[in-house]
Amino acid sequence: MDTWACALELLGMLVYAGAWLCVLATTLLPQWLTMSTALLPVESYRLGLWETCVVQDIRGTECRAYDSLLGLSSELKLSRILMCVSLAVGMLGMLVAIPGLYLVNSCGEHGGSRTKRALTVTGGVLGMLAGVLCLVPVSYMAHLAVIHFFDEKVPDVVPRWEFGDAMFCGWAGGLLLILAGLLLVNPCLCSQTEAQPAQRRRYQAVSASYRKHSEYV
Repeated sequence: MDTWACALELLGMLVYAGAWLCVLATTLLPQWLTMSTALLPVESYRLGLWETCVVQDIRGTECRAYDSLLGLSSELKLSRILMCVSLAVGMLGMLVAIPGLYLVNSCGEHGGSRTKRALTVTGGVLGMLAGVLCLVPVSYMAHLAVIHFFDEKVPDVVPRWEFGDAMFCGWAGGLLLILAGLLLVNPCLCSQTEAQPAQRRRYQAVSASYRKHSEYV
C-alpha cells in the first residue's frame, strides 16, 4: 500500500475518534435547546436529552433529570435511542477498523491483505452509518425548534426555544464521522481497483509465455 493510503487511514482514524467524542458530548450535554426571557434576563433555561437546567446569575446552574421515561415526548425518546445507537455503531466501527489498518500487524495468514481490506471497509461503512444516525435526531430537533419559533399562533412575547451548543457539536460529529468513513473506505477501494489491472497483465503475460512454450513443443 502506498504512503498516501496509509496517511489517509491514519487521518481517518484520528477524525473517527474525534468525531465519536463529539457525538458523546452531544449526547450528554444539556444544551440541545436554550431559552431566555426578556422579562428575566438573568435566568435562562436549557433542555437536553437527559435533564433540564436553569442558569441563574446568582445561584449558578441547577439541573434536574426527567422524572419519568414514559412521560417524555416522542422526539426526546427517538433522539435518545438514535444517539445511543450512533455511539454503539461508531465504537464498533472503530474496533473493527483498527485491526484492518496497514500499520497494525494482524491477519498475517494467507489472504490476510484481503481480510484487512474488508475490516477497514466495514469499519468505514459503520462510521458513515453512525454519522447518519447522529445527524437524524439533531436535525429533527432543530426542525421542530424552527417550526415552533416561527409559529404565528404563539404571541411574540412568549419565549421560544433556540439552538444550543450541543446541536452544533452534533452536526460537527455526524459530518466528521461520515468524512472518517470515506477516508477509510477510499484507499481500500482505490488499491483494489489498481490491483485488478496488475493481475490482468500478469495473467496475460503467463498466458503468452505458455503459448510460446506450446509452440516450441
